[in-house]
Amino acid sequence: MQQFDEEDIKTKNLRAQAEESEENAHLANLLEEDTGDEHDGDEEDVELVKPDYAKEIIEIIRGNYTPRAVKDKLESYHENDISGVLEELTVAERRKIYRILDTDMLSAVFEYSESDAVSVYLSEMDLTKAAKILSLMETDVAVEILREIQRDRRILMIELLDDEKKEEIELIASFDEDEIGSKMSTNFIVINDKLSVKEAMNELVEQAEKNDNISTIFVVDENGIFCGAIDLKELIIARNSTPLDDIIITSFPYVYGTESIDECIERLRDYSENSIPVLDNSNRILGVITSQSIVEVIGDELTEDYVKFAGLTSEVDLNESIWTSLGKRLPWLFVLLGLGIVISTVVGTFEGVVKTLPIVMAFQSLILDMAGNSGTQSLAVTIRVLTDENLDFKKKLKLFFKETRIGLLNGCIIGSLSFVALGLYIHFIKHQTWLFSFGVSGCAGIALITAMFIASGIGTLVPLIFKKLKIDPAVASGPLITSMNDLIAVVTYYGLCWILLISVMGFGA
Repeated sequence: MQQFDEEDIKTKNLRAQAEESEENAHLANLLEEDTGDEHDGDEEDVELVKPDYAKEIIEIIRGNYTPRAVKDKLESYHENDISGVLEELTVAERRKIYRILDTDMLSAVFEYSESDAVSVYLSEMDLTKAAKILSLMETDVAVEILREIQRDRRILMIELLDDEKKEEIELIASFDEDEIGSKMSTNFIVINDKLSVKEAMNELVEQAEKNDNISTIFVVDENGIFCGAIDLKELIIARNSTPLDDIIITSFPYVYGTESIDECIERLRDYSENSIPVLDNSNRILGVITSQSIVEVIGDELTEDYVKFAGLTSEVDLNESIWTSLGKRLPWLFVLLGLGIVISTVVGTFEGVVKTLPIVMAFQSLILDMAGNSGTQSLAVTIRVLTDENLDFKKKLKLFFKETRIGLLNGCIIGSLSFVALGLYIHFIKHQTWLFSFGVSGCAGIALITAMFIASGIGTLVPLIFKKLKIDPAVASGPLITSMNDLIAVVTYYGLCWILLISVMGFGA
């Protein structure tokens, strides 16, 4: 009996605890709803404002803080933010920063600035400090900056560098700007293939003091010949008894320093490695191309092609003088002027057609524009395809026939639509007979088909020929191809009008 009483008591206690828990849960839910409503209201009232770091940094620099306070405050900002405000400061304000910040922080800030801007900053400061900052920067970056500095000051700065840094700079500077070796870095880890895993780890730790690109370790033999690479993770997890040969990647990509950037850029783009070794002609490692350098090189190449495609001789700088900009644009304009004179001369030979049938002049721009557009499209596709160095003659021939077929089909579609639209326009708006209206629109339609077909062929063939002649295909720029296509379109259109409308159909006689 007592046992049942105890069980009843336990049951009642458990039931009471459960009811209390339900009440607490209910109260908690109510509190959450109230709190949630309050937060929702707060979110509606409060707008997130992005901090203006540039303004804050400028206020610190222009404030009345002590040098120590300025340095402490600036150290809390990212180097990229500090780099972004340097050009907004006066020379005196920048010199104040040069004195306050140490060389380590200044070199980190300059890493985020353009090389031409850094060359200006280094020219504004003490020569000894400028040399120390340069020695802390990546060698390839230092070379780019030195190229922007005046010769006398450049020589003095190089003389102040330590022998090791001087040799690295001279090595990279020995390559032409269009060779991949000019973009390499000497910041990499290299070990001998005869080491054990433990010895390799010790060598890695020792070299990591000077080189921070440690994600990939490069391996050479006793003669310094490149053997392969080891992933850092594989080296860390390898047992001491594991032979080093078992974790060496012998199929690792590489390039030669004297290779042109155009030749090897497509190969570099295909790999996702953090760094790719650059070898000399004896297969010894000179340096590495980092993933960041690959991205920059690809961006530079795309910019260069875009500039040439626009008919300029080099990239336009916002801060350059008017005369410099003129020098970049005039050469191609002279070429295009010559082609324009030829086109005008050809049009002049069809003066009789225009005088007899003035209405045909109204549709000249339509033919020229569509031919130019068709040729430029094929040109853009061809230049993009030609970045593949493995493109053989068969593939090039396939590309040519494909583009000409596309041009022919586009011409048939556009020409047919123009035939109908222009015929109706001439009949109903210009009040001409059906025969005359569709005779003129027929010439325009046939001219469109012919011109777009030939323009696509030219837009494909010209860069292919340029590539064969070892000329950058991007030189076959849009304006050049367009002018060539204009000449073909003019001859086709007015020739058809002369033959079909005047000679055959007898209009205007």
